[in-house]
Amino acid sequence: MVPLVCAVAGPLLAELTVALETHIDIPNGWMYSESTASAVLAAIVGAMVGLTGFVVAFGVLIVQMATQTLSPRFMRLWFRDGLQKTVLGTFVGTLTFALALLRRVGPDTVPDIGVTIAGIAVTVSVVLFLVYLDRFIHRLRPVAVGWIVARAGARVFQEMQPTGPHSELGDARPEGPPSLEVHSGAAGAIQAIDRRGLLETATRHDCVLELAHAVGDIVPHGSVLLRVFGATPPDAEHLRGLLAIGEERTIEQDPAFALRILVDIAIRALSPAVNDPTTACQILGAIEDLLLVIGESDLRDRDTICDGSGRPRVLIVTRRWDDLLALALTEIRDYGATSTQTTRRLAALLDHLAARVRPEHRAAVEEQVAELAAALERFVPDPRARAFASRPDAQGIGGASSAEVTFSSS
Repeated sequence: MVPLVCAVAGPLLAELTVALETHIDIPNGWMYSESTASAVLAAIVGAMVGLTGFVVAFGVLIVQMATQTLSPRFMRLWFRDGLQKTVLGTFVGTLTFALALLRRVGPDTVPDIGVTIAGIAVTVSVVLFLVYLDRFIHRLRPVAVGWIVARAGARVFQEMQPTGPHSELGDARPEGPPSLEVHSGAAGAIQAIDRRGLLETATRHDCVLELAHAVGDIVPHGSVLLRVFGATPPDAEHLRGLLAIGEERTIEQDPAFALRILVDIAIRALSPAVNDPTTACQILGAIEDLLLVIGESDLRDRDTICDGSGRPRVLIVTRRWDDLLALALTEIRDYGATSTQTTRRLAALLDHLAARVRPEHRAAVEEQVAELAAALERFVPDPRARAFASRPDAQGIGGASSAEVTFSSS
């Protein structure tokens, strides 16, 4: 939409600059002959066509490289990057602006102000183009992508944390059958829910709304989306509109999807075709940081939205710490069990989690420690090699081991 709006705004701005010339005294330095104005505007049109084509071709190249070396699920974040939209919008807007001015050039009319503005727009476009190249060349590195995704996941998780004090609500689900079940009209992934809209609707109708699926779940058509407990249930179509269902998951309300993208990048690096465990270890650094943000947080009450009086109104499905930890580590451990660098980095990650997460989360960390030990028992039969592979090392291999103990098969 941004390039489209800029393309429409270009001719409108051109008409505005032509209208302004009759009301403004133009400095001599801004005045051009007919031939000069035509040559400048024609050159600007050609330059903008070439730059726009290059950016589109560069974008296609990025998509190809990213889907091969990173994860196709990262593309959604890249498509939404504000700089890319700004660059394309500036290029297309400058192109249509110059074209609209070019048709105004004649023996008796030269859009002097417009030609000057077009020259400034070209200068801005070139600067944005250089920034665009620098930014996206650096952002194609897996480690850079990993930290971008981890920060996005941490931000989403923190935004969805309950803001009020913890209250012992017990089982907030009402007894008895629901008064209404809302079914999906089409299949797809639950991309987001309107938390405020659901709360306002439940409060207005004095009912309790229960979501049947978590954000990120794939639901077939006709599946139950919401259950309503109350005497006067809201309109089903209105409730259906408070959930966004699309073709793929998004990261906006789904921090687990951030972990999914990071794991995909890591296991792709661990595949025999790539065989790049160093990249996997770098991605584990981003995974560790995101897990620490989650593990150091109080996850109680995340499945309940209460009204101003503290009464539960909306019950949502959230993923437990155990689920998120298993999502982050299981596949990397399975594919990287024969990579000494990866197992040592995993051991260091688990050490850091055990030392910093909340007490109620440590049992899941200990379970992952046992799973890593069992994986080493299966894939590394030599005791000396297994002892070396089990030592925690924040760099994988080459850093100072954080402990000289090894995992016990018990």
